[in-house]
Amino acid sequence: MEKLNEMTIDFLSKSQNESFARVVVAAFASQLDPTLDEIADIKTAVSEAVTNSIIHGYEDKVGIIRIKAVLYEDGIEIWVQDWGKGIEDVELAKQPLWTSKPELDRSGMGFTIMENFMDSLEVISKLGEGTTVKMYKKIKSKKS
Repeated sequence: MEKLNEMTIDFLSKSQNESFARVVVAAFASQLDPTLDEIADIKTAVSEAVTNSIIHGYEDKVGIIRIKAVLYEDGIEIWVQDWGKGIEDVELAKQPLWTSKPELDRSGMGFTIMENFMDSLEVISKLGEGTTVKMYKKIKSKKS
């Protein structure tokens, strides 16, 4: 598949940057002329991934979050990467309602939401090295 466009941004893992991240990726995805529902799905998934990096990856310290997005003719691939503490058990973390931070009233639905709003989700994590969330969203062309 041929890349149509690509972007990478780095920002600090501060909660106020979560909305910035979702708007930047949505604006980038708009080049594919997605529906409002497709944009909302992308924004929600990016928001969940970035929030996970802030709350779980870096916990009480500030680090860097990188988002890479690639546009293809039929959709967008999004990588959200941190260099935080990593996930001990990815399969457990992907279970609905499971959270490592119950004291923060976390719903434990982040990965479930990402899976439901995107067409594919892959989570790669190494303890002490960080986590990368790779997502793909097909964009149904309005031109057909």
